[in-house]
Amino acid sequence: MGTLGIEEEFYVVDEFGRPTSGTDELVYETEPPAVLDGRLDHELFKCVIETQTPRIDDPADAGDHLRSVRDALVDHAEANGFDIAAAGLHPLAKWRELEHAEKPRYKSQLDRIQYPQHRNTTAGLHVHVGVDDADKAVWVANELRWHLPLMLALSANSPYWNGFDTGLQSARGKIFEALPNTGMPTAFDDYDAFETYERRMLETGSIDDRGELWFDVRPHSGHGTVEVRAPDGQADPDRVLAFVEYVYELVVDLAERYEDGESGRRLRREFLDENKWRAIRHGQSAELLSRDLSTTRSVEELVEIESDRLGIDGLWKLYDRESGAERQRRLRSAEGVMALADSLRLS
Repeated sequence: MGTLGIEEEFYVVDEFGRPTSGTDELVYETEPPAVLDGRLDHELFKCVIETQTPRIDDPADAGDHLRSVRDALVDHAEANGFDIAAAGLHPLAKWRELEHAEKPRYKSQLDRIQYPQHRNTTAGLHVHVGVDDADKAVWVANELRWHLPLMLALSANSPYWNGFDTGLQSARGKIFEALPNTGMPTAFDDYDAFETYERRMLETGSIDDRGELWFDVRPHSGHGTVEVRAPDGQADPDRVLAFVEYVYELVVDLAERYEDGESGRRLRREFLDENKWRAIRHGQSAELLSRDLSTTRSVEELVEIESDRLGIDGLWKLYDRESGAERQRRLRSAEGVMALADSLRLS
């Protein structure tokens, strides 16, 4: 209970900051630094690479592990002639011009899903928190659903897709939702119900493996965790750690509530989808439906409520700064696309 794991998806970019094929070289053709051994993988496009931290037993160590993995990735990329960038969608990524990975898993997905997967140039942040009981994990995942739009609003970092301004704060949220088994999940009564669903999806050929249940939150039956997948990718590690803090404290708090016999909120998915849409469209300026769905509250109000309730300060650090989407638009308007691309690089 309470262990952590952090997965991040990044873009491999060239000297001009443009996404480029590089995962073959970085994952298969060269030996990565020891800290990345077994913790480096490619994604659907050859320009997207994923890292995983080791299991983190003490949340106070999350920052050291995250920075160690990131530094190793940047060094590894630079040694092979590449740079690394992060965002929910890279503003210079044009899916028709980018190469897909040749891994059989992704070839199968492209053949089965077609257009939505062919254009899926997204990159996100995934936070795992260990939960020591399967029914508890399902209950916690159910309750986490209301919190996901707040995370997305604060992480919104993808206004551009395929070279144009979408008018959204997190276009990644909509692009990724075009895939099956994504977005806001329904609530499950217990782990047996979730396992039955997962097994039926496999038996009917709806998915090739359980990793293809790409919901914004899920009990991960392979790792024994609850996995939150809502936030856009971030270049700044401090922003990532703010989300890690929030997810960790939420899971621990909800686990204790479950143990105390608290009854869950059986919120309709349609209301949660409305909140997610508001986060996608308006980001930090969104007015989100309150937990009892009786009114709306600003992101600022919700940050105050959640920060006071859980005794955390990371959410304020996110809210008080210019959002990723706002920063991208400002830089592109004032300094041009090269400055925008440069701002997304990891240093």
